[in-house]
Amino acid sequence: MVLDLDACIESLFQRQLLAESVIKEICEKTKELLMSESNVVHIKAPVTVVGDIHGQFYDLLEIFKIGGYCPDTNYLFLGDYVDRGLYSVETISILTCLKLRYPDRVQLVRGNHESRAVTSTYGFYTECMKKYGTSDVWHYFTDLFDYLTLSVVIDNMIFCVHGGLSPSIHTIDQIKVIDRFKEIPHEGPMADLVWSDPDPGREEFAVSPRGAGYTFGSMVVEKFLHENRMDHILRAHQLCMEGFQVLFDDQLSTVWSAPNYCYRCGNLASILEIGVEGERHFNVFEAAPENERPTPAEAQRTLFSNGVPTGLFSNGGSNGAGVGGGGLNGSNGAMTFAGGASGSNGGIDPVQDTIHYFL
Repeated sequence: MVLDLDACIESLFQRQLLAESVIKEICEKTKELLMSESNVVHIKAPVTVVGDIHGQFYDLLEIFKIGGYCPDTNYLFLGDYVDRGLYSVETISILTCLKLRYPDRVQLVRGNHESRAVTSTYGFYTECMKKYGTSDVWHYFTDLFDYLTLSVVIDNMIFCVHGGLSPSIHTIDQIKVIDRFKEIPHEGPMADLVWSDPDPGREEFAVSPRGAGYTFGSMVVEKFLHENRMDHILRAHQLCMEGFQVLFDDQLSTVWSAPNYCYRCGNLASILEIGVEGERHFNVFEAAPENERPTPAEAQRTLFSNGVPTGLFSNGGSNGAGVGGGGLNGSNGAMTFAGGASGSNGGIDPVQDTIHYFL
């Protein structure tokens, strides 16, 4: 039987799960496609860039309403498609189908949550078990994750990655020779690309509170851009209360695309539209309508059903980008926010519960 991708996409837009056998076939075909892609995929504008989604499927549908549907709009997704939200299966299913159906118009970058270690703890594994009764679908997708590219370059000028930079990587060519077809390591350049964060208070690299990757400052960004003859770094990975953040004299941007993260953070989200002349426009949006949201009880389970230790939010009222606690190696750093006023770490005023986030 021939795989009908258009029918699969239509079913997913109608909120219908695909059969396990269909997902297996889609993942196998997508792995064949991704195997031919470089660790650094070069594309041209115009393109719409999407940050973390984290299984918030109805908000992904809202993104398509705002930004346009494939193939009319070119999309670059920067990773973290699964975990935390209630609809990781639907989210990664539709993105995989769209990649397979429109391979030159949809780009999927690997995030730190596209790994077996993280998804086995933070929701995706449990969701697959609940919706299919076995772990097979989880295995199909986590095997697929090993094939996702690590970065994208737009018009030879904008470097796009999920997390950030690495002290082991000075040039784009060094990324091209990484063996990416494996589980994300605990350390090394591949781990750094998906785990690292910018820090406006620093100039060089420093140990990350996440327990994986590094924080990096203005001099690191400037040197990387100069060395590679580029003018901007675009990444995701950090919660931004205003939906985005721009740092280092417009040399680096963070785009965050999961509004009201975990259905209770109260944050805005954005997609970044890049035009043919290199112009950048953040299209900010709110969460999908309430009648398409989970109940409060479901949202509570999203946060606390996965054995995540609780911690405290700092409360400086900043709109900076959030750094998730709970690192890869088991560290329990509390969630902080870059750019807090008067040296504070910032925070989230609307959230009153004690929640420990792992972004």
